[in-house]
Amino acid sequence: MTPLPVEYLSQIESLLPPETIIQDISRRRALGVDASFYQLIPQLVLKLSNLQQVQSVLALSHQFEVAVTFRAAGTSLSGQGVSDSVLVTLTDDWRRHEVIDGGLRIKLQPGIIGADANRILAGYGRKIGPDPASINSCKIGGIAANNASGMCCGVAHNSYYTVKDMTMVLADGSVVDTSDASSEAQFRETHSLLLNELEALAQKCQGNKRLRELITHKYRLKNTCGYALNALIDYRDPLDVLMHLMIGSEGTLGFIADITYQTVVEHAHKASGLYLFASAQQACALVQALEKQNVDAVELMDQRALNSVKGQPGLPDTFCTPNDGYTALLIETSAGNQKALAENCANIERCIVRYAPIQSIAFSRDLILNQQLWAIRKGTFPAVGAVREAGTTVIIEDVCFPIANMAEGIQRLHQLFDQHGYSEAIIFGHALAGNLHFVFTQAFDEPSEIQRYDEFMQAVAQLVAVEFKGSLKAEHGTGRNMAPFVELEWGSVAYSVMTKLKEIIDPTGILNPGVILNADTQSHIKNLKLLPKANEIVDKCIECGFCEAVCPSQDLSFTPRQRIAIWRRIQQLREAEIVNDSETQELHQLETDFEYMGIDTCAATGLCAQRCPVGINTGDLIRQLRSENQTNVGEIIAKFSAEHFSLVSKSAGVGFALSSSATKLIGNALTDQIGAKMHQLSAKKMPLWQSQWPSKGKKVTIDGALKTKKVIYFASCASRNMGAAASDNEKRSTYDAARSIFNKAGYQVMLPDKLDELCCGMPFSSKGFPDLAQQKGVQLAQQLRDISSEGKIPIVFDTSPCKQQIQELKNVEGLQIFETSEFMVKHVIADLTITAQVEPVALHVTCSSRKMGLAPYLQALASACSKTVIEPQGIECCGFAGDKGMFVPELNASALRHLKAQIPVGCNVGYSNSRTCEIGLSQHSGIPYHSLLLLLDDVSQQNNAQAIA
Repeated sequence: MTPLPVEYLSQIESLLPPETIIQDISRRRALGVDASFYQLIPQLVLKLSNLQQVQSVLALSHQFEVAVTFRAAGTSLSGQGVSDSVLVTLTDDWRRHEVIDGGLRIKLQPGIIGADANRILAGYGRKIGPDPASINSCKIGGIAANNASGMCCGVAHNSYYTVKDMTMVLADGSVVDTSDASSEAQFRETHSLLLNELEALAQKCQGNKRLRELITHKYRLKNTCGYALNALIDYRDPLDVLMHLMIGSEGTLGFIADITYQTVVEHAHKASGLYLFASAQQACALVQALEKQNVDAVELMDQRALNSVKGQPGLPDTFCTPNDGYTALLIETSAGNQKALAENCANIERCIVRYAPIQSIAFSRDLILNQQLWAIRKGTFPAVGAVREAGTTVIIEDVCFPIANMAEGIQRLHQLFDQHGYSEAIIFGHALAGNLHFVFTQAFDEPSEIQRYDEFMQAVAQLVAVEFKGSLKAEHGTGRNMAPFVELEWGSVAYSVMTKLKEIIDPTGILNPGVILNADTQSHIKNLKLLPKANEIVDKCIECGFCEAVCPSQDLSFTPRQRIAIWRRIQQLREAEIVNDSETQELHQLETDFEYMGIDTCAATGLCAQRCPVGINTGDLIRQLRSENQTNVGEIIAKFSAEHFSLVSKSAGVGFALSSSATKLIGNALTDQIGAKMHQLSAKKMPLWQSQWPSKGKKVTIDGALKTKKVIYFASCASRNMGAAASDNEKRSTYDAARSIFNKAGYQVMLPDKLDELCCGMPFSSKGFPDLAQQKGVQLAQQLRDISSEGKIPIVFDTSPCKQQIQELKNVEGLQIFETSEFMVKHVIADLTITAQVEPVALHVTCSSRKMGLAPYLQALASACSKTVIEPQGIECCGFAGDKGMFVPELNASALRHLKAQIPVGCNVGYSNSRTCEIGLSQHSGIPYHSLLLLLDDVSQQNNAQAIA
């Protein structure tokens, strides 16, 4: 590793704002983590926000010959996203898009998540062609730079074949936008030498029959191994050649500042079926026959893959057998209408029956079943990860055989697994393209393990590239992992063309060196990432980064992946027998920084567990660490609060009353100014007083009316103690609205005894007092059990986090527990007359609601109450996280940084189902947020049947 030149660093500091330049070891280590099994620590991380900054940094790096690597979401698997020099990441400013020609095309910046691009296109019945398995996390920049494809994409719909235009920045900082005639003309003038050399090289390839035939053969397959040499024979204009070379170049030829895709049809009507065959030969023979049918996807799973997910919903146990030769196919078809879909299914079924499946789940249009079938396929990768030994990593390889050889390829891969001791390895893949993934576990802590891996990969390379003339990387990119084998696959002539391309486009070799082309034949077994044991809660983490997109602290501090990576490093250094001065300093810095970036700013919502392939809730680790960090004073205060909950609640109510009175007196603006100053002067020990703080909550009183239908209502401590903000015109409490609604629907509302003493336990759990949380939860559960006559009467929680907390207790079995929106949709709105309002409303689905699968109920209820419901995208959690919004307000602000811009003119109110969340939402949206029950109360009336009753 060559140290960065002092003058280079000096000029970087003069070019960029200080907050975009990251040099501390904690953030360099955290941001240097990607999904691969390689690890390099960048000397410098730059967070760039616009095209001009990218140009300036590249021009300066070109001048000083400093290596630069670009990183999007960091979900790449082959080591193309790590660097020991300068790592460039992108801020949120790279998320703009433009839908063109009614959705036929879409222009996207590299910071947009792939799934978000498809959400933008959904209303047009279109989607982008690439559909990688990581589409909910990976970003457009990575999708294009790696030529990622996926399950339904095949070859025809990948980025190479669907790119229409591109804005690209070369190593010297020059930029060209192919959709802009003036930009093109200028670039042709300033870079005529480069374009002439590309044109000459393309003509040479086109004139070499043997090379041309090799390239044609290679790209009949899925192939991302090496550079896209097909660009040299597919296009005559050197600018077209350059643009298509950028696809799959993994940041080694330039930076993709935006890309315009030609979109593809997304049919609304789909059906899927699962079929098991006695051999890979039978299954693969069917795959060839299915090429002539209207199928969108054919996913292959070997028997070991099926066995790894035994017990998954939708998978009969009979599909899981000890016969390793069995092979399954998951088949999907789609159409524009139900009749065409039925015809597709019938034709495909007639084709399938000729290949004698031994078991089957016939084609179904049932949405739930289809989701289960695809969850089976997608669950195979995490299934291996979930059972691996701590300290090992999960490796997923990605090869492509000619379809005619796929069955034999599967058989030979199984032989290599057994020969090299990978008995846990499984195979699955995109069968229509001959694209197979195999997953296995690997340790890199011993030389013998590294040697075993090397010997295995050498054997795989010979099998796939030499013996079967396949591709060593079908869709995961070459990276560091396959760079030593590119020449083996392509031969010396084609490889020399690739090296010439690199010399023409990046003459100083500063762009992501060592990736795609690497003269070091051992590079695939160097800089290997160790995954040392750190805590059993997170030891299964493979650092894939799927969790990051939903983390509320992603733009403020660490993400779940980064928290785990840094905690692993801390534990590694703590347990090391020999630690030098540099490592001692590093350990001290990591421990110091982790307190704020790892612990204090974690919302601990657990959304990360939903995205994690192996279900890791990083919040559980953070809560454990908070518990270990508690002082005696903190424990005394927490215990007193638990034992005198009513007194503490009343004290909080008095505080809120005083706060509200002060805000009314001095106004919102001055409140926010004074609050910010007090928070700052107290070194953030005092909560951030702000204008949206609540007033004192209204007293929750029992409804004396006796009715046949009964419901138990639990008002959370937040809604009991927190009333409306001082400036809010809406003064009704959540309970006011709930009691009104229940009365209209003919329900008698019952309340638990000694309500002011009751709490679900969440405030104590989030602070790191699990025993006190359990104590309060059990106390509440017993009260609910008694008043509900052992569960005969339904119980409704007015705040989603409380329901989440209480339902995790073991002693609530048999109780009917609901969140308000869920209960209203299931049991109440049918007994109301609802007149949906014309005025639009904003809806926030809380993270606890998402975790419990309640989002559809909130959405259904909001849609029943208003004809226009705006649900801002990219906000999975508000970050208020109990009282974090008061004591760590920057977490709340960061999580909601995109909210206000998504509230359209004319939308004057928002709704949710958590009082604390509503405080932060109101503060950062510019509109008040209330309980969704208030909206239902506004638009509902007692229906005739209830009136008669």
